[in-house]
Amino acid sequence: MIDAIVNNLNRGVKLLNAISDSEYSNTSVKPYHSSIGVHIRHVLDIFDCVFCGLENKHINLAIRKRNQEAELKTDAGLQYFNDIIGKLQELKNTNLDDEVYVIDDLGLGTVKTKYTIGAILSQAHSHAIHHFASIGYIISQLGIELPDTDFGYNPTTPKNDVLA
Repeated sequence: MIDAIVNNLNRGVKLLNAISDSEYSNTSVKPYHSSIGVHIRHVLDIFDCVFCGLENKHINLAIRKRNQEAELKTDAGLQYFNDIIGKLQELKNTNLDDEVYVIDDLGLGTVKTKYTIGAILSQAHSHAIHHFASIGYIISQLGIELPDTDFGYNPTTPKNDVLA
């Protein structure tokens, strides 16, 4: 599981190594006017929440750092990727079946749910893929080439299907 997540996050690293700060922070694409950087920072914030809550086994997804520098500068985004990937690598000998509580605000207030570490990592990974797909739309509108053909695709989606 860790290797698959790292492999996917490295697609983001590859993208950041290929674009400028102005492309990274560009908010001109309709309808949401969000930038590549905003999506990258958000994805990495979710992973950061996991790491911040592992020790006490209470992961609060509603308390994110929202580091604006990581939204605006590719160097800061790359450093954030490196930090998260390093922490993921440190989990290789962790029992992913250990239980934790995940706290999140689903729109009507916070809820607390029991997960395994593997389940929350899997959720964070799926969340990253979803946002990478949104980034794919933004980079398409900006005329930037995808970093690789799997960027933003869920591995279970057949390549010839539009939406499965």
